[in-house]
Amino acid sequence: MSMNDFWIAPSILAADFARLGEEVTDVLDAGADLIHFDVMDNHYVPNLSVGPAVLSSLRAHGVTAKMDVHLMVKPVDRIIGDFINAGADMITFHPEASDHVDRSLSLIRDAGLQCGLVLNPATPLSVLDYTLEGLDMVLVMSINPGFGGQQFLPSTLGKIEAIRRRIDAVKPGTRLEVDGGVKTDNIRRIKDAGADTFVAGTAIFGTTDYRQVIDEMRRELSAP
Repeated sequence: MSMNDFWIAPSILAADFARLGEEVTDVLDAGADLIHFDVMDNHYVPNLSVGPAVLSSLRAHGVTAKMDVHLMVKPVDRIIGDFINAGADMITFHPEASDHVDRSLSLIRDAGLQCGLVLNPATPLSVLDYTLEGLDMVLVMSINPGFGGQQFLPSTLGKIEAIRRRIDAVKPGTRLEVDGGVKTDNIRRIKDAGADTFVAGTAIFGTTDYRQVIDEMRRELSAP
């Protein structure tokens, strides 16, 4: 893969919400490829974050970058339409949150957006058996979802490798995203396991120099 194939996706969950528009603009100016939008409902996961109105506000603020919406909500179908209308570019959700996974995926695809599934650390790979051909992205959680700032689970590296093999065999070009504890000191290992899209929250927004961190991540990704 070339460097252009690797995407860094800062998660606004770790941003300063009092100045969110400015934060998103700053991190994009620092070299981020897209914005990761974590949506929590205090039901599927034990936390509450942001809704479609926040995404709409960022669009109104002038943010034109791709918005990668990760829905940690149950049930999921009702809110998919809200985020489509708010200006999402891609929407991923957890199969456990849908009674009919293919129907939920169709809601996203039929609106012209990219769609994907999210696998928790304990979610079996069998959920990809009948869905992978229709996915634009597979998101691997390298933490248990619901809270920012957690440590990366090394046991998920094997899962990333297994999913990469499936993608290469079934639908090359599908993005393989990793979310949870991604930092400059482990991003190379995650890339070597097969990931091409990297969500980072506190590792970026928890610093005073976003460009320095993103540049360092890119150096790690370019290392042999």
